[in-house]
Amino acid sequence: MDLATYLKTHGVSQSDLADRVGVSQGMVSHWLGGRKGITAERARDIEIATNGAVQRHELRPDVFDAPTGPRPEEVAQA
Repeated sequence: MDLATYLKTHGVSQSDLADRVGVSQGMVSHWLGGRKGITAERARDIEIATNGAVQRHELRPDVFDAPTGPRPEEVAQA
């Protein structure tokens, strides 16, 4: 899932995400507008802050490989 979709579907504001990730709301706005790239470290932080709904490899496929096998939440539900 991309970041904009996550914010919209989960009712999370840019400010809320910024607080969770440790950046300013302006930085989140820059990410969403494509004015700034998301670093690998922040991609990891976003994945954690969104409980895996937005995955690091979706944000930075140039750095992170897509995981293989079921996602952790799929295993927990089984």
